[in-house]
Order: sequence, then structure tokens, then C-alpha cells
Amino acid sequence: MANYRDTFEFWKSDLFFDEETREELAALTDEKEIEDRFYKDLEFGTGGLRGIMGAGSNRMNIYNVRRATQGFANYLLDTYGEDAKKRGVAIAFDSRNNSQLFAKAAACTMAAAGIPAYLFTILSATPLLSFAVRHLGCCGGVVVTASHNPKEYNGYKAYDETGCQLGLVDAKTVIDYVGKVEITATKTMDEEEAVKAGLIRYINKEVLDAFLEIVETQAHELSAEAKAALKVVYSPLHGTGNVPVRTVLAHQGFTGVSIVEAQELPDGDFSTVRSPNPEERDALRLAIEQAEAEGADLVLGTDPDCDRVGIAVRGKDGFQLFSGNQTGALLANYVLERRKDTLNEKSTLVKTIVTSEFGATIAKSYGLQVVDVLTGFKFIGDRMNQWEKDGSKEYVMGYEESYGYLVGTHARDKDAVVASMLICEMAAYYLAQGKTLVDVLEELYAKHGIFLDVLDSYTLKGKDGAERIKAISAELREKDVTLMPNIAKLLDYSKGVADLPKSDVLKYCFTEGSWMAVRPSGTEPKIKVYYSIKAATRAEAEEILAARRAVMNALINA
Repeated sequence: MANYRDTFEFWKSDLFFDEETREELAALTDEKEIEDRFYKDLEFGTGGLRGIMGAGSNRMNIYNVRRATQGFANYLLDTYGEDAKKRGVAIAFDSRNNSQLFAKAAACTMAAAGIPAYLFTILSATPLLSFAVRHLGCCGGVVVTASHNPKEYNGYKAYDETGCQLGLVDAKTVIDYVGKVEITATKTMDEEEAVKAGLIRYINKEVLDAFLEIVETQAHELSAEAKAALKVVYSPLHGTGNVPVRTVLAHQGFTGVSIVEAQELPDGDFSTVRSPNPEERDALRLAIEQAEAEGADLVLGTDPDCDRVGIAVRGKDGFQLFSGNQTGALLANYVLERRKDTLNEKSTLVKTIVTSEFGATIAKSYGLQVVDVLTGFKFIGDRMNQWEKDGSKEYVMGYEESYGYLVGTHARDKDAVVASMLICEMAAYYLAQGKTLVDVLEELYAKHGIFLDVLDSYTLKGKDGAERIKAISAELREKDVTLMPNIAKLLDYSKGVADLPKSDVLKYCFTEGSWMAVRPSGTEPKIKVYYSIKAATRAEAEEILAARRAVMNALINA
């Protein structure tokens, strides 16, 4: 096996790589940087590729995109045979730097394999890609995006024929296929030749229009006056949400929507934010400032690929940011209240194991079943597919604490377009009753108890960071229930829990009904700690949280 230096020299000198790539590598002098770029291949994991853009075997670039696509194409041909050449693959891209370049590279490699690529010509939200796979009857899909990661990153997510991200079994198979592809053995086809041969077929507005039409079927009746009374400030954070979100809101009669102009247009450098992540207050800062100036009721911010949405709501002390757990619980309460006459014994809400029990408690109060799945929306999509086949349950809504929600079955991934529409509708519905979403949230706490949910992420970059994350996980497993007081049991999902697939997640269940979960991120060099505190009062919850945070901070930062 070649060491990183050999791989570096090969990439730097071999004429297979373009001149720009070779020049970039020739300019490198930092040995640590060289090692990080070449100590491994950029891994095609269960969610596809994601990494820092640049030249190198451990970077996002056209060569790794072609390699991943070659492996995916080989898998599709072996799985579907000639049918793959009839059905094709849908390919979309977001507003990040190089996203369109990478999407075209993927399309040209699919074309070289004889698989038609339905290539979007417009910036496309991730839920639109999921819908397009289903709408066009494709055997798979690809979206080029790194979601909410910083500007240096890009990614490549692969989808199955249902529009769901590859499940664990299929993902492992595709990983094996990709692993067998030598980077110099990938094939590509000239884009113009592929178009002439019918192997690249451009798609755009007609698929978007079909998507928006089906999204709007999830709307509820509400007076035009109530909708018009709501004042909203919206930011697409330089991403793909600008057209679909604004189109749906306008069509639904939300006339009081203003845009954050500085963040309206695509910008792969995300120049107005530190990171285009709607979980962070900094990302919504400009929108909140504009909302305060305009006297708005609600702030919406969607991430670059428009699969997640963050909100801030006007309260007594200014704008209050809501967590994904809070917004998910509010949406569950609103949707179930509006649809209570259509619910039945099969009606089900799906959430991830690191999502608060707040929304689940609300759902159960409406008689719903609640199903927990592993982190990642593909596990929610997998349950939707299962129930569509066997009819054992009826999907009503699914969500995860990381600001991703899906109401409706038009996609198999989280959808900030439908979520934005329903959040605005919900806010207008309660505003007509003289309530803000802050008021409604407090009413739900009074009824169901205090749920305090917090996520701490620790960034540990590079090879050393990856080793440190492994060491932390090992130490936590060794300490088991002795880690801190009042732990009733430890659930180690790497050993399998209930009927869920194995996963590197530890979940500590406490005697008072709270929990804490720890897991390495699957998409970033981070280890994440989720705290969910259940208490009678907010003060008590905050005291418990502070004590547990102190233990974890000391351990991780040791």
C-alpha cells in the first residue's frame, strides 16, 4: 500500500491529472497539509462523499466525483441491467463553489457508462432531487451539496430509486463498488456528445413546477386575511431556497414576505455568514436585524440545499431562536390539530433517537404511534418505503433535531420548502388568535412539561482529530454508567438496540427521564453531544444541564 508521499508524487506528476491540479499540488510545502490531503482516499460513506475541496485523494474534486460515479454506475448496471439504461439517474446541484462542475462531471461519467443523466440546469434543493427521482422514474439520483457545511466543503449524495438516500445495505454495496475503481480507470464522455446521444437530458422548471404543486397539497385552509397579516423575513442564505420557498409562499397568499437582499443571490463563498447553518444565530443575524426594523413576526432561514430551515420568532424580549426540537414539536402539534379528524390507529410520527421526546409526547397525546430511527433522514425514508409496501402504518410526519422536517410523502428526504410553508401557515393561524409561536410553545410546556434540549459539537480536524474521536468513544464505553451520577442505563447502538441497525452512538438514560447521547458526526470532523433534560421547572433543567455539560467538557477537552 502506497504511503501518502507516493500518492502525492503520483498526483503531482501524472498527466492523467489536469495541469491546474498538478500546479496546485506543486505549490504545496506544508508537510502536514500534504499528509492530510493524501493519507487516505476520500471515503464514499453511507451518505456518499463529503470533504474539503481541492486537489488530492482525500479532497472533493472532479476525480473523486468521477470515481464515486463510476462505482455507483457499475452498481446500477449490475442491479438493474438494461433497465438502468432506460430509466436513468437524476442529478442536481446547489449553489456551492464547483457544485455545477461536479454535477456535470457525474453526468458525463454516467453517460460514459450508458446510463442517461437527467441533469438539472437550475440550482436545485435536495428535496427537489428526491422528488425528481420518483417523478421521472429513475433508478437512482445524485445531488452535489455539502448541506450547511462551511464554504470550503462540498459533497455528493447518492439516492435509490425511491428518492431515498442509499440505505445501509445498498450503501455498503456501493462503497464496495467504489472501492474497486482505480481513479485512473474512470470514464467520462464529452458533454455535447452525450447530449446529442441522448445520454444527458437537461431538466429544469417543469420538474420544479410539479414539485411545488405537490408541496402545496399539504397546505390547510386559512383565510387570506390571516395569511396577509403575517410579516415574514426570509433568507435563503445564498442557497437554493430562494425560488421554491418564495414561489410557494406567494402562491399561498403570504404577501407580507420580505427577502434579505444581501443573502438572496447564490454565493458559494457565503460571504455574509461565518457558516450557512440555520442552527446558528450568526446565520440569521441579518434576517433578525431586518425583522426588527420592519416589525416582522417571523424569521425564516433555509440552508444552501434547502432541506433544513431555522426560525426566529418575535417575543417580549426580541426575537427568540427556536431549536429544531422546538420547531418540530410545534409543527407536530399544529399538523395533528389541523388533521385530527383524519387520523387513525395507523397514523405515525417518526423521529431520530437523538431527537427530543417533546414532539413524541405531543404526538402520543393525539393518539399517534411514534417510531424512533437512527440519525439520518434516510432511516425515516426507509420506514416510509416499508409502510408504503406493507400498509402496517401511515406516515404523517417525520423530523430530526437538526432542523429537518418532512410532511407529506412527495419526497424521501427532509424538505425545507414544505416546512417553510407550514411554519408560516402555523404562525399566521395562531397570530389570528392573538398568539405568537413563543406563546404556543409555552402553552405546550405547561401541558407536557419542560424539555430542555441542547447540542454541543466539538470539532477535531485531520488525522489526529479522527484518532482523538475514537479515543473519546473508547473512554466513554469503558466508563459506562459510572460516567456521571444518576445514569440508569447505557444504550450502545454499536451492539444493536431493538430492531435498529448498528451505529456508533451511545445514549445515556437517566433516572429522572432525561437522556444524553454521544456520536461522531458522519459528515464533519466532529463529535456531538446531545442533552435532553426533562424537569418540572426550567431552573431545575438548567441546573442539571450545567452539571452534565461540565463532565463532558472536561472529558472531551482533556
